Amino acid sequence: MFGRRNKKGAAEDAAGEAEQVVDSVDTEAEEQTRVRLEPEPRPDGPWDSTEVRDPAEGRVDLGGLFVPGVDGMELRVEVAGDAIVAATVVLRDSAVQLQAFAAPKREGIWGEVREEIASGITQQGGIVDEVEGPLGWELRAQVPVQLPDGTSGFQVVRFIGVDGPRWFLRGVISGQGAVQPQAAGLLEQIFRDTVVVRGEGPMAPRDPIVLKLPNDAQMVPEGVQQQEEGSRFSGGMGQLQRGPEITEVR
Repeated sequence: MFGRRNKKGAAEDAAGEAEQVVDSVDTEAEEQTRVRLEPEPRPDGPWDSTEVRDPAEGRVDLGGLFVPGVDGMELRVEVAGDAIVAATVVLRDSAVQLQAFAAPKREGIWGEVREEIASGITQQGGIVDEVEGPLGWELRAQVPVQLPDGTSGFQVVRFIGVDGPRWFLRGVISGQGAVQPQAAGLLEQIFRDTVVVRGEGPMAPRDPIVLKLPNDAQMVPEGVQQQEEGSRFSGGMGQLQRGPEITEVR
């Protein structure tokens, strides 16, 4: 049997639907506001080249990045085609990959990039948690990988990022620094003390800021043993090596 709906019930339903629409609009607006915030202040770095008197002091000049030098570290570079687009600092049993991108002048992109990275990892069957860490909001992820014996497993990594003036610096921490975040203090300090050289030329947002090798550096294929030489990298920093590339998620 069909009954007649009273006016009060219809009005309540209409009000409920209107409330859902408003909630949806509010949620969407909040999401856009959160994703497209202006860059936050960076009192502790990373630094823009205009904010540091001498970027080369205590740092390795890679062109688009000046990376702090720390005793005992190994510095590797990641190559895309003919361009060097990332540097990885290996320190004992941990590492941090550094990669800088162009960004809009008045708009931070880290919130949007976090969402894209998280979505890509979950689609691959991984697990992602968004947490507020020492460097602000970050992703702590378990990424599906193939283990050396051919079986499937997970690699624990941390994605960190900071928006700067017309640039964005992303870090990917792996090894013990990702498994035990409290052990990553020195890697986090290296990230903070990195200097980004955006340059004045036009760049599309998210274009990688290309790096270069220092004048006295040598490219050493990964896994090749090298005799120690008296270069500026032999005093605890090692030689530059081409390291394994970490897939960029845009």
